[in-house]
This record gives sequence, C-alpha cells and structure tokens, in this order.
Amino acid sequence: MKRLLIPVALAAALLSACKAYDPTADSSDFVNITDVVPDALLEIRYHSSYNFVGSRIDGYYEPTALLCREAADSLKAVSDELLEQGYRLKIYDAYRPQMGVDHFVRWGKDLEDTLMKRYFYPMLDKSVLFPDYIAIHSGHSRGSTVDLTLFDMATGKEADMGGTFDWFGIESHPDYCGDPETGEYKPQEGGLTAEQFANRLILRDAMLSHGFKPYDCEWWHFTLKNEPYPDTYFTFPVKRPKK
Repeated sequence: MKRLLIPVALAAALLSACKAYDPTADSSDFVNITDVVPDALLEIRYHSSYNFVGSRIDGYYEPTALLCREAADSLKAVSDELLEQGYRLKIYDAYRPQMGVDHFVRWGKDLEDTLMKRYFYPMLDKSVLFPDYIAIHSGHSRGSTVDLTLFDMATGKEADMGGTFDWFGIESHPDYCGDPETGEYKPQEGGLTAEQFANRLILRDAMLSHGFKPYDCEWWHFTLKNEPYPDTYFTFPVKRPKK
C-alpha cells in the first residue's frame, strides 16, 4: 500500500498545477478601460512595433486595454484622485492573453533576435531575460494587472519617471534610489533625481490607496489585491468587448 502514496501525491500535485493555470476564453466580466476611466490615455505598446520584441505581439488585435470590472472600477478611483492633482493615467498594457505571453517566451528563447536591445536591455545579455524576466505565465492574463504611468496636464507630457516602460534592469525597481515605503530619497551617481523618484511615488501612492499592490521589479506594474480571478488565465484576444 505504501507504494500508492507516490502516484497519489503526484496526481494531487498535477491537479493543483492545473488549477493554478486554469485557462478560459470567457471575457464576459471584462471591460474596456476607457469606458470606465474616460480620462485615461492609451499607448498600447504591444499593438505596435515599439516594444522590447520589436513587432506587434500575438493576440493584440486592437490598440485597446481591458481589465476585469473590479479592477477597472478601482482604477477609476485612482484616476479621480490623480485628476485633482493635475495628472491623467496613461496605460501601456493591461489584460494580456496567453498567446501574447507565449510570443514573449518564443522571443526570449531566440538569442539571435536582439533588434530592440539598445532600447530596452542594453546592459544585459539576452540569455538572462528568460526565465529571469520573462515567465511562461503572467499575472496580466488574470485580468487585474495594469502597466501605467502619469500624464502631467500642466506640461502636456508624461511625468518624468527616470526610465522607460519595459526597461530591463534595476533602474526599473521601485526601490531604486529610495525607499518607496517611507518616501525617503537616496541619491546616487547616475541614478534618479529627487523629482523622478517623487513622481514614481505619486503614482504608487494613488494605486495603493485604491486597492492595488506594487511589483518589486517594475515601477509601472500594479495588481488588484483582491483580484477576482487569482487562479484563472484568460486566453481571448485584446479587442473591444461586445456590448
């Protein structure tokens, strides 16, 4: 009887793994962000060729941004708070279909394709990007994660965050040149200015105030704490949902 314990344990582990990456094409709870947050601006990098891959990413059928309803409603509260401070939200990416993640993985494994290296990872050898930076599953596919920045209405430009979206490196970490928990700025040669660090904090504080949690490797990346689909990875493409 003892020998049965191994296959039973293995079966349980496999069942757990399958549940953790439960795929579905059901888009019924998803909304177009700009329908809920009309002041948001969109720059959907993965629908263009200006991204770390250098081409449009699989599954991005339209230059729009989707989130599940709960995350979009929370983002509306963030937008309302920041509007009072003179900022609009600018969205780079939100829901990401699994086919888009698969595209990243294929690209990450192709070490000969370094077309966009000088723009997004000039200090890194591409061999470290997968799996250190690119994984086979993404929280974006659960529908509650958004990549974004601030648009300063006074200047008519993006707020200076001291680095570009999707930059691979420590410069993108929220604790680069400071402590985001306390707001303490820690200057270092060639690092962020006090203004750049402060701008990151404005975005972070507003997101955290309305139910989002940060990611410790990317200042632009936030996920709804109480995400409604923590074990579901959606597969439908990015396009405006039918009303």
